[in-house]
Amino acid sequence: VQLQASGGGLVQARASLRLSCVASGRTFSRIAVGWFRQAPGQEREYVAVISWSGVTTYYSDSANGRFTINRDNAKSTVYLQMTSLRPDDTAVYYCAGRSSSSATMSPEDYVYWGQGTQVTVSS
Repeated sequence: VQLQASGGGLVQARASLRLSCVASGRTFSRIAVGWFRQAPGQEREYVAVISWSGVTTYYSDSANGRFTINRDNAKSTVYLQMTSLRPDDTAVYYCAGRSSSSATMSPEDYVYWGQGTQVTVSS
């Protein structure tokens, strides 16, 4: 499975962005997918993850209530809708896939990684 993230950009605080993660490969509908981010000098952290069916989702404390993850398996795409963006959301955002249908929050559980898309939020 190959993943490609897009949709990042430079926005002001309180703005919204929608990130997309498009996958290639026939097994996309059977894998869990997550969004992770990494800011300069910091470790990669999870933002939101979704199971293969879309029924199960998990959000980090920072993302909960502001971000929404969903997927369209017919389009092999996972989305991350981000609202009320803050400067501390600034990071490179990566989408990643597991070789499993269940969602977990640890980056180490994900084996397929996209190239990342930069999100910069100005105050």
